[in-house]
Amino acid sequence: MASGAIFSSLRRRRSPTLEAFLAPVDLSDVALIQTLVSVANELVSCFSKCPFFFQRKNSRSLIRKVEVFQLLLEYLKDSGCGACLPPTAVLCLKELYLLMYRSKILLDYCAQSSKLWLLLQNHSISGHFHDLNQEISTLLDVFPVKDIGLSKDVREQVELLQKQSRRAKLFIDMKDDALRIRFFSFLDEFENGRIPDSAELRSFYVEKLQILDAASCRDEIDALEEQIVNHEGDIEPTISVLKGLVAMTRYCRFLLFGFEEDEHDLENGGQKKPKKRLITQEIAETFLTVPKDFCCPISLDVMRDPVIISTGQTYDRSSISRWMEEGHTTCPKTGQMLAHNRLVPNRALRNLIVQWCAAHGVPLDPPEVMDPMGESFASACPTNAALEANRGTAALLIQQLANGSQSGKTIAAREIRLLAKTGKENRAFIAEAGAIPHLRNLLSSPNAVAQENSVTALLNLSIFDKNKSRIMDEDGCLGSIVDVLRFGHTTEARENAAATLFSLSAVHDYKKIIADKTGAVEALAGLLQEGTPRGKKDAVTALFNLSTHTENCVRMIEAGAVSALVGALGNEGVAEEAAGALALIVRQPVGAKAVVNEEEAVAGLIGMMRCGTPRGKENAVAALLELCRSGGAAATERVVKAPALAGLLQTLLFTGTKRARRKAASLARVFQRCENASLHYGGLGVGYAFASNSAQNRDTSFAGDVSVPMSISVPVL
Repeated sequence: MASGAIFSSLRRRRSPTLEAFLAPVDLSDVALIQTLVSVANELVSCFSKCPFFFQRKNSRSLIRKVEVFQLLLEYLKDSGCGACLPPTAVLCLKELYLLMYRSKILLDYCAQSSKLWLLLQNHSISGHFHDLNQEISTLLDVFPVKDIGLSKDVREQVELLQKQSRRAKLFIDMKDDALRIRFFSFLDEFENGRIPDSAELRSFYVEKLQILDAASCRDEIDALEEQIVNHEGDIEPTISVLKGLVAMTRYCRFLLFGFEEDEHDLENGGQKKPKKRLITQEIAETFLTVPKDFCCPISLDVMRDPVIISTGQTYDRSSISRWMEEGHTTCPKTGQMLAHNRLVPNRALRNLIVQWCAAHGVPLDPPEVMDPMGESFASACPTNAALEANRGTAALLIQQLANGSQSGKTIAAREIRLLAKTGKENRAFIAEAGAIPHLRNLLSSPNAVAQENSVTALLNLSIFDKNKSRIMDEDGCLGSIVDVLRFGHTTEARENAAATLFSLSAVHDYKKIIADKTGAVEALAGLLQEGTPRGKKDAVTALFNLSTHTENCVRMIEAGAVSALVGALGNEGVAEEAAGALALIVRQPVGAKAVVNEEEAVAGLIGMMRCGTPRGKENAVAALLELCRSGGAAATERVVKAPALAGLLQTLLFTGTKRARRKAASLARVFQRCENASLHYGGLGVGYAFASNSAQNRDTSFAGDVSVPMSISVPVL
């Protein structure tokens, strides 16, 4: 199906995909005619019997024009006239190739697009049909009909088409346009705080648009949401209007069709998607050569979200963001200093990548994280219509959670999960309407899909700060979340339970409560050791948050969290956070003792100083320094006797981040005093060194010296 970006406004065309401009310039006249016959036959066979729901008259008119060209081309092919065509005719036939290709795109777009989107684009698409008609008229004016030996009936057909094309005017179906106006009138009612009459909504969606079931309605919603994701600023309607229409259609889905759902869809959770792979891996399997400009200079993978930095170079957002977070202030490709850290979306390149991937059948997943500017633009200032429609939808969903069947409750939990993905307003009124107690009840459901959706809905709701207290104050809710973390039916449910605990632990007073909940820390430690990469990330960030509360140290040691964190030092994906958590734990003597008792602890931290990221090196040297300060002589001796420590400290003093250099300097002083004391006092220097670096020289801040941002973003799922 053609991209919706092709049809952007009434009188202005966007360029179609690349193949639309690849006219067969190297073909002989005969081969050109044979190619055109094939294209015309395919176009007529595909669309002559297609039941266009909208743009019927324009589509039929265009197909009839193509049928006349089909007749002309068949005659040229069969009569042999194509072997000696005048140059003007050849040029016209090449132009005809492009026109027929664009006609195919437009007809396919009208046949395959969602009904609601076609309704919204009624004027624009009608304009594109008119543009094509004008270009066909121009082509026929230039085409040398009299210079080619056509039969009388073929010439008459071509001349008649020429006259009709000259007289043709822009046609907008008034019945379709009346439906479009009615669609917006419903939105106006929501905007003014009134819910439209259900009978009128049923008449519009079911009788007029023939949206006859929940699945069809869901497809329409998905299509509109895709337009929001791919929206360009100069296309009507605006994002805010589209969001309102999506919210209204979602409300109508449950109002008109209830909660009946296909059983197979329900069993699969309704949102399962294939695991993502590197795009280059997908391409390699098809033996394609990826254009160099489409690949990120850092990751060498096809860019999902290309952005431009201050030097004018383009990188994939995730790669360059990581580069900047590691403390680099230069352009990776040119070495120039960055004037600023703003990332500007390269939409032109993104569109080219999308078109190339579509043309070659290569899957291109959307960016995992939208850029902050884009995200704020997409979600800023929700219209009152969207809020009112979402509020009405939430009421229907919560009513189903309270009184519906088991399958209905499962569907309602899933929809609340999706509704809570975006917008603090949605999260606020879902919780205010009483969803949390019902979601808590579903956490213990024997249905794996119900449990997974309910815990993920609570995760999404917890992102709104006021909802954190609602969840924690709900009797038994925290215990149920921990139970899902420990015994959840699916891996995703357990991972999302860990992410929920991380979100809740952002409030300082809740850190101790969570850590004291039976099995919570043990389950997080187990997930860190045995979970998937994403599960380990959820677990380590939750453990880091818990470790920032001084009273949780003993609990984390008893629960095996220290052992899990030490083991995680060798895992690149979670090593930074693990070292940060250990740096906090070893600030207390009991924590330092527990870390020293772990055989691989010092070696793991030294390994991070050697091979870790800049932030990982920073956390590792901070942890070693705190271990010397709090662990006594034995701990200090183990650190200073670690192989290659002196060289690593020297390297870090020159190449580390500002904080890493400060920590490395402090640890170097400890190392130097130990070395000097060993020479002068016959091995008694470790105790001396520790005493000389005692608490009076130590920073009083607790988490401030650990380079793991306290505002780690919570995933919205």
